[in-house]
Amino acid sequence: MERELTLATLTLSACGPALVVAGQWLPAPAACEAGRDLERQCARRLWWPLVPAAVAFATLLGWGLQEPDMTSERLGPVACATAALFAALWARAVLRAVWSLLPFGARRVSGAHTAGLLLPRVDIEPHLRGCFDEAELEAVLGHERAHARHRDPLRIFLAQVVTDLQWPFPSAKCRLKDWRAALEIARDEEAREAGVQGEDLASAILKAARFGVAQSSMVAASLIEAPRLGVRIARLLEPVPEPRPRGSHVATWLLVGTIIAAVFAGHAFGEAVVRCLASVQP
Repeated sequence: MERELTLATLTLSACGPALVVAGQWLPAPAACEAGRDLERQCARRLWWPLVPAAVAFATLLGWGLQEPDMTSERLGPVACATAALFAALWARAVLRAVWSLLPFGARRVSGAHTAGLLLPRVDIEPHLRGCFDEAELEAVLGHERAHARHRDPLRIFLAQVVTDLQWPFPSAKCRLKDWRAALEIARDEEAREAGVQGEDLASAILKAARFGVAQSSMVAASLIEAPRLGVRIARLLEPVPEPRPRGSHVATWLLVGTIIAAVFAGHAFGEAVVRCLASVQP
């Protein structure tokens, strides 16, 4: 069998289950005083399931680098069936991602939001803009500009793709919702540190929520989901908490080193690893 086809099949049959299994036993996020700390914690929970899958892929890639164009391994029915299943699931995730980028495929968003993956821009619906007083409008713009600075539309898009790769398990969707809620609180805090008054932003959020209900917006309906909205408003009426100092990048470099080591291990010992996989025969 051709090396590339074998590698693709092994990638689906090994990385797919690793991605799903790694996402099933993650603890709930711990309570954090600062929303920015909570957002970072939720982001790590969101992306953690990719780590075992990345290590598995790096190992298989190392095997592929030393394997001849025509490999001697034969894939049995279990490996092929598993690969076919995850190929369908991953194809669904890709199609959903492409559909969301098309003008007619994107959700209708009413109110104020930040759009654009590479060049984020702030959009406020004219009818909603007229509902705000000057202070509320500046508060909304400050919040949305914080989203734009961090390129949050791109981050949300990628997070949705990772979540779709783990469909239909609900734990991934719950992690995405937790992160989206924490993201809004984090951007509220940044806007307030830039001079926005919490009372003005809280008032603007409530007006935007009422506007979304009147417009029957699906996105606005998620905005006013209880108890998340109540928590967010309560935080806005309290002093801005100080986030914890950021730690070193030791964990990041450790992950990079592990993936590089997995490539070399796959190159040196990949033949034995591949033959240990289900239904793979020499």
